[in-house]
Amino acid sequence: MSEHTVAHLSDLPRLQPDGPQDARWTPIRHVLGIGAFGVNAWHGEQAGDVVIEPHDEVPGDCCAGHEELYVVLEGRAGFDLDGERVDAPAGTLLAVAPHVHREAVALVEDTTVLAIGAPRGEAFAAAPWEQRELTKAGLA
Repeated sequence: MSEHTVAHLSDLPRLQPDGPQDARWTPIRHVLGIGAFGVNAWHGEQAGDVVIEPHDEVPGDCCAGHEELYVVLEGRAGFDLDGERVDAPAGTLLAVAPHVHREAVALVEDTTVLAIGAPRGEAFAAAPWEQRELTKAGLA
């Protein structure tokens, strides 16, 4: 049994959003069997598409206090971080603390943002929304 997994992002499934404030995403963590941290890719096919839904990671009903790293893999994203606008072309890294309200839209077509997160000093647990979406897509 191998102790590594190799995949190309374009070969992994892209899940469709339910509404206009929902982003298309690729469930990287689930597909590759990663359990130590959250990692997904978020996609905007057209300029103006949501790539990071408006949220913070303050612990509560939906969030677990994740620090998050966003990596713009393709295209260009416009991030709003607590009201500060950040223009993020491909190659940009953004480290965001749990309490910061964040959201991002694609500024050009074919924008992909990789999101990696986990709570500092605690065990990672997948968020309930992830399991719901995987079940709905027939992947769980």
